[in-house]
Amino acid sequence: MKIAVASGKGGTGKTTIAVNLALAIEGDVQLLDCDVEGPNAHLFLRPCIESVRPVGISTPRIDADRCLGCGKCSDACHFNALLRIRKKIKIIQNLCHGCEACQLVCPTGALALEPRRIGSISEGMAGPIPIAFGELDIGQSLSVPVIRELKALVRGHAHTVIDCPPGTSCPVVEAVQGCDRCLMVTEPTPFGLHDLKILAKVLGRMGVPMGAIVNRDNGTYEPLEEFCRSSGIPVLMRIPFDRRIAELYSRGEVLVDTYPGFRERMVGLFNQVRA
Repeated sequence: MKIAVASGKGGTGKTTIAVNLALAIEGDVQLLDCDVEGPNAHLFLRPCIESVRPVGISTPRIDADRCLGCGKCSDACHFNALLRIRKKIKIIQNLCHGCEACQLVCPTGALALEPRRIGSISEGMAGPIPIAFGELDIGQSLSVPVIRELKALVRGHAHTVIDCPPGTSCPVVEAVQGCDRCLMVTEPTPFGLHDLKILAKVLGRMGVPMGAIVNRDNGTYEPLEEFCRSSGIPVLMRIPFDRRIAELYSRGEVLVDTYPGFRERMVGLFNQVRA
């Protein structure tokens, strides 16, 4: 079973849920941290890293002797990574998405592809749990290819927990795509509700079953409750607004081992998800 843990905004406790859920599941489970612009699941689990490999995309290089300057490549590029200026083609590498369309339309074969590194993937073990996380290189903006390579590691395990990037754009869609269930972590505030509504809309269009987890719950926030009721979104778990949790989090400790009753609650959450 593949379980995505997502949130419409950052800082809601998404990684806390993903890490503790992976630790609470008995048997064969892996954890993928797809928050490639700020992965930190490994900071909680302190895995033994066994490999680090680069991730790249194919970007074009022009053979000036063969280029006619016809502009078909720049016309085909939807990302404006190729510009035709006075019958000469200029490549803006940081805008290239590696789709290779330019090479396909070039009539003279003047475009060759060469790899450009955009990030890396680390793999290791946290006790019995395989963990992998991606990191986007500084200055790079294409997180989707890194997430796609991370998702390729979903194989041969009974259960996979995926810590998604925050937000509701392409990286989240890539991380959630193909998952059996998505847990939406939110908080009982107008801001949490606003972003929960957007995330629920995205997941609805993707057809991914979803449930909500209310973090820092300090009493009923009726607009949030009403939205979940009217949308048919089950609230699967509520985490109290407790200073002890914040202190444990700040020390990088996992709640299933340190906060009374949390492991049992995470086991209960997993049982609801797979029911």
